[in-house]
Parts: sequence; C-alpha cells; structure tokens
Amino acid sequence: MANWTASDIPSQHGRTAVITGTGGLGFEDALALAHAGATVIIAGRNPSRGAAAVERIRQSAAGADVSFAELDLASLDSIRTFARRLGDSHSRLDLLINNAGVMTPPQRQETADGFELQFGTNHLGHFALTAQLLPLLRKGDQPRVVSVSSIAARQGAIDLTDLQSVRNYKPMVAYSQSKLACLMFALELHRRSHAAGWGIQSIAAHPGISRTELLPNGAGKWSAAGSARRFLWFLFQPVAQGALPTLFAATSPRAEGGAYYGPDQLGETRGQPTLAKTPLQALDQGMARRLWNESERLTGMAFPLPPLRAQKPYQLFQ
Repeated sequence: MANWTASDIPSQHGRTAVITGTGGLGFEDALALAHAGATVIIAGRNPSRGAAAVERIRQSAAGADVSFAELDLASLDSIRTFARRLGDSHSRLDLLINNAGVMTPPQRQETADGFELQFGTNHLGHFALTAQLLPLLRKGDQPRVVSVSSIAARQGAIDLTDLQSVRNYKPMVAYSQSKLACLMFALELHRRSHAAGWGIQSIAAHPGISRTELLPNGAGKWSAAGSARRFLWFLFQPVAQGALPTLFAATSPRAEGGAYYGPDQLGETRGQPTLAKTPLQALDQGMARRLWNESERLTGMAFPLPPLRAQKPYQLFQ
C-alpha cells in the first residue's frame, strides 16, 4: 500500500456512505468519496456547517450526490431519529464511517443521556448508531464499518468501574479511554459479524497527528493544546493526508476486516496508510466483550446474538 492516495480509491458509484462529522477528517472523507462517485450523507449536529460542507463538495465535484442529515451523537434520541429517517429513505447502506469526535474539554461535561461527553460521544454514540443502522448495513453491497481511533489509544485503559470519569476526570485520560473503546469496538464488531454471518467488514483507522480543529474545539483555542495546534502547525500533517488511512480502510480491496490502519512514518504520526500497531490492551477480547455488554446496557441498544453454532469457535460470554 506504499504511496496510496485518494486517487487510488476505486469507483464508488452505486455505493451509499454515511460519514459522521461535518469538518476536518469527516469532510475530507466525504469529499474523496463524492469524487469517487459515492452517494454521500454527511451526518452532524450543526445544519449550517453541514450545508456549507455540502456546498463546498458540490463546487469541487460537479454532480456530486451529497447531502446533510442532522445527527447529534451526544443524544440517543437524535441517533434513533437519524436511523429511522435513513431507513425511510434508503433500502441499504454500504459504508459507515464513525468519525466525529470530542477531544479533551477542560471540565467534565455530559451528554443528553448523562454520559461523560467524550466517552458518550466518541464511543457510545457510534456504538448506538452502528446498532441502529445494522439492518441497513446487512443489506449493503460488501458493507464496511470504519471506526476512527487515535494514537492516544496507546495510553488508554478501560475502567469499567468509572467509565464516565465521575470520580476522577482528567481530559486526556478520558479521551484516551474513549478512543481505545472505539478501537476495541471495531475489532469486536468484526469478530461478531464473522461469527453471526452479518457480512460486514469492520475496520479501524487513525489519522496520526493531523491539522484538524479537534484540539482547539475541545480543549479551547488558548489552551496549551490549542496553542500548540495554532503555533506549531508544521508538526501536524494536512487533514487530507490524515484522512487517507480511513479512506483506505473504507474503499481499498486490500483492506482487511478486523485490521487497524494508520500513517507509516514517525511513529504513525504522519505518512501514507499502512497497518498500524494495535495496542496490547485493545487485543483483550475478554475486556472487549465486557465493554460491549456494558455499552449495550448503557445505550439500551442491542446487537443480535450470533447463532448458537457460532459460539464454539468464538465464545461471546465468559
């Protein structure tokens, strides 16, 4: 996959993709997929930003089939509404990119459902969205779900006793946990899809260190992290470059289900897409199952169980 770029994306004509997030990496994903001919639905909470993203893509890709749909990943009601509306207007879904995220707000905040904002948005929101869209994905043409993690997952740990960081909120610790959860969800989803015969490839990706607005939007424009993003911009690779691992995972015939992709240079902080090194804690299948069960309980949204015949090679419970 050396020197793989967006120009290597195969034709996406006839495929429908949902991408969460209206700016940054999500916008670059949507732009590249629209250029490749996909029907693209940008899902986000801000209609004005969504409309602006759609207009920019249409100006860049003449005849692009792109639209915006309102979705707030920090609200389970919004997720249900989005999924219902998508089901009313589309008979199938071929690609879901779980991209949108919140990073390191200095003070602990909560979603509409009382979850810590980062864990609730980055992991639980996308977990619930995927569960709601599973019927459409199962009808898709070689469907894929790509979940965007982060190199911060390397420092992450899942604390089942305090998933919502109630006892001790540290912004980066909570962010790292949420992004590790995204990675573990992607890997566990692929295992369950294989066991149940859903036919869905679940793949994880991370963008390295990219020039998005995630840091200043979360930590604050004048925070240490926000200032680093503004004044040390040369340390961050362009957003379009950071989007390549996700686009590779979403479109390349060489992308493998259950794999994890990231940049290939400087400790996976920049470069071309390659297989990323999966943190050891993300490979703990027992913890992945416990996290999955807890995510179903918290969101009230369950995935169907694999048939009994699949439980011998892959035990869902322990």
